[in-house]
Parts: sequence; C-alpha cells; structure tokens
Amino acid sequence: MRRALKLLAVLVLVSTLFSSAACSKVKEMKETQGSSPKNLQKKIVLGFSQVGAESDWRTANSESIKAAAREEGIELLFLNAQQKPENQVKDIRSFIVQQVDVIAFSPIVESGWDTVLKEAKLAGIPVIIMDRGIDTKDESLYETYIGSDFTEEGRKAGKWLLEKIGKSNEKVNVVELQGTFGSAPTNGRRDGFQEIIRGNPNIRIIRSLTGDFMRSKGKEIMEKFLKVEGDQIQVVYAHNDDMALGAIEAIEEYGLRPGKDIKIISIDAVKAAFEAMKAGKLNCTVECNPLQGPALMKAVKDLMEGRPLPKRIVIDEGIFPEETAEKEAVNRKY
Repeated sequence: MRRALKLLAVLVLVSTLFSSAACSKVKEMKETQGSSPKNLQKKIVLGFSQVGAESDWRTANSESIKAAAREEGIELLFLNAQQKPENQVKDIRSFIVQQVDVIAFSPIVESGWDTVLKEAKLAGIPVIIMDRGIDTKDESLYETYIGSDFTEEGRKAGKWLLEKIGKSNEKVNVVELQGTFGSAPTNGRRDGFQEIIRGNPNIRIIRSLTGDFMRSKGKEIMEKFLKVEGDQIQVVYAHNDDMALGAIEAIEEYGLRPGKDIKIISIDAVKAAFEAMKAGKLNCTVECNPLQGPALMKAVKDLMEGRPLPKRIVIDEGIFPEETAEKEAVNRKY
C-alpha cells in the first residue's frame, strides 16, 4: 500500500512538471513570435549577390533591397561581387553551402551561369534573377526575372532622338558610351536604340566604346571621342547617367557646351541627371527604376508559401526630357 502511494505521488509530480513546462513554452512562443502558425515558421534567409557599387543607380538599388528585407523580416546575406563574374559564382556557391532558402543575384554578364545554377537546383534552392537577365536555354534554372526591359529603354532613347530631329535631312553623328561588355543592360540598350534609329538613314553611330557604367570611364571615353572626331559629334548616347555626367565634364573641358553644341541622352533617371537637365547640360534621361527591393521580397515570400511566380516581372518606367526636369526632380527618390 505504501509503495502504491509513493508511485502515485511520483506520477502526479511528473504530470505537474510536464504541464507547467508545456504551458511555459507555449507562453514564450506567443510572447516572442505571436500565436499564429505562420509566425511560428523560421525566418526566411535570402542570399543576394550584387554587381558592385559602380553608380548612383546601383547604390539606390542596394539600399532598396536592404530596406525591403528589414521591412519584411527577411534575413539578408548581402555580398558585393565588385563587377567580377567569378566573384558572383563564388557568392552563389557560398549561399549553397550555407543552405539559404532563396538565392537572388544581379548577373554582371548574361552568359556563363548554367553550371552554378545547376548546383543550386540540385541543392533544392530556388534562384531569382534581378535587374539583369541571363542567357540560358534552361529556364528551369531560375524561378523569375525581376527588372527592367532594357531593349525598350533603348527604344525610348531612340524615339526621343527621332522626334528631336524631326524631318531634318542633316547628318547626325552619334557617339555611344556602352555599359559593361556582355551585360543585359548593354545589349538591350544598344539593340533597342539601333532598332529605332535605323528608321532615319541620316543618323549614324560613328564611335562606340565600353565604359562599364562608371562616370570616370565615361569622361575618359568622351575625351578620346572628342580628340578623334572633335566638333563632328552631334549626339552622345550614354547607357547610364553616370557615364553621361562624365561625358559632360569632358565636353566642357574641350570647350563645347553639353546639351547645346552636343545633345546628350542617357538612361537611369537618377537625381544627378535631373540636376544636369535643369542646368541645360543633359537633354533626356530614360528611367530605369532601381527601387526593386519590395518586388524581390514579395517574390521571395511567394516562393516560400508555394505561390507560382510569372517568369518575368517588369518594373514600370518612364522617360524624362529636359522640359520636365524642374517639375519631376522633386519626385526623385534616388
């Protein structure tokens, strides 16, 4: 009888302790994470490899990604590839080793990604391409592309030039400051522009060099163009605002008036471009919106919740001729 009473006491004690611990654990989870099943899930980890920090546009893009991740409660592992494709391959492999939930990156060039993306696929990690596209025959290697239509940006620049020239029969010599060789923005902006200007045989591109989207290289290339062609240049077409701003410096140092003696068209629509238009030194900028962070975080969450994604998510963008600079400058967030 005495043994039975002892056993009963032990059972009551264990039951009490178990019940107390369970209640305490539930209370702790509710206090720290909330009571809904969704909030009890682990934090999403996103690995992102950025091109670099070559321009004001890229800085705004990076800040948008970081801010959106904080806003959505997503843990962001952010790496800077310093404009080297081999660094991005290393970045992606490091994310695979760390077993992140999603990998996203802005590819520096279009080709050469199949091998590392197959590694990510084998590891069961979905990949999102952002800002710049890739050239692959196997579209199953990535879930979606988020970014701009670079070819359409080039078309917009070309259409502005055609409208500016009107029905004039005068010869128009264009020099082109291209972005990083082999990158999606460079290819699209080049092809779209050429597609449109072919409609006017009086417009021809007489010089074209790569400036890697950098202001310093834009100035350097423009100096070379001016040294060879001098006042035979009527138009500068720059694949981004930073290179256009560098070209403006070179033109002024050469003794010509940017925006007047030489018309300048660029792409990105950053604040500095609007200031240049207000000063009469830049004639038109085509928008390439860098604030893509919210769209990326939404896509990441949709993936984690099993929602299907479209293969292409294109960001809305406009075009701003110099006449609109004063009005639109106040709306620039980057």
